[in-house]
Amino acid sequence: MLDLTISRRTLLGAAAAFGAAGALRMPDAAFAKAPPVGTQAPFFYRLKLGDLEATVVSDGQLGPVGEPKDIFPKASKQELEELIKALFVTRKVVLDENVLVLNTGDQMVLVDSGLGTEKSFGPNSGRLLDSLKAAGIEPGSIDAVILTHAHPDHCWGLVGADGKPNFPKAKICMHQADYDFWTDEGKLSNDQIKGWVSGTRKVLLPLRERITFIKDGADVVPGVQAMHTPGHTVGHTSYVVTAGDETLVVLGDVAHHSALSLARPHYVFGFDTDGEQGVATRKKTFDMLAGNRTPFLAYHFPWPGIGHVSKDGDGYRFHPTPMRVVAE
Repeated sequence: MLDLTISRRTLLGAAAAFGAAGALRMPDAAFAKAPPVGTQAPFFYRLKLGDLEATVVSDGQLGPVGEPKDIFPKASKQELEELIKALFVTRKVVLDENVLVLNTGDQMVLVDSGLGTEKSFGPNSGRLLDSLKAAGIEPGSIDAVILTHAHPDHCWGLVGADGKPNFPKAKICMHQADYDFWTDEGKLSNDQIKGWVSGTRKVLLPLRERITFIKDGADVVPGVQAMHTPGHTVGHTSYVVTAGDETLVVLGDVAHHSALSLARPHYVFGFDTDGEQGVATRKKTFDMLAGNRTPFLAYHFPWPGIGHVSKDGDGYRFHPTPMRVVAE
């Protein structure tokens, strides 16, 4: 039998000799620097939730969507500056887009659909289909798409550039108040939101026959219960996913910034339909999550957006859940 034991001294000596020989013999071209790639690879994170398999897939990032003072326009400027320094907040805010896929065994369920091909929110969004492919999930396998609300970055990915559905056999579930609001032709005269209304009408109106309206507290699919969390939009809905004795709350846009929105939950978010209602919903929801120690997924928190929240004075603190490798 061969003795393959190598001493540390022998190994270090061989490495030194190889390095010296390489320096003498290798051509300079071998050390030329590779050109920068410049793009992010599609990415996903898979986890177990009871007997369910859950996969967070990235639609990329929005932004920069502005500076903190732009997205929290009513915040005290002095206090905001102090928070920016204390919490290491970047001046240009970039928001992740964390989309959840649930494999229930009977159904493949997608929660939100990303932004699609629209690039007015920055060049790094619209990656959902690539991320699904990387995760081994075919768009044609999706049985249901559940929407938290009808903003562009949550529903425009329902269709491709050709106007055809990206998830051809999926039913679509959403709150009727959001459908009615964001497809209302009368709102095309509102300069602030007409672009969003126009784009959402192009996406949702052709899919109307496949849309099912959900009720607060009802099961959307087995194990996924709707929880109305209005404010960001009139019909904004979060979802409580239960598998065995494990629960994950999919928050959507109850909060956007993992540091500022939690440290100062009373800060009105600039893109809320009803900012004060959004504040009340945010406090109520995070009080519940902190009190019950329930994990959640936030759509715009740093990738993959999963963690817990605890009370911290008059606000809260986000505790990201460490990512783990799941054995096949």
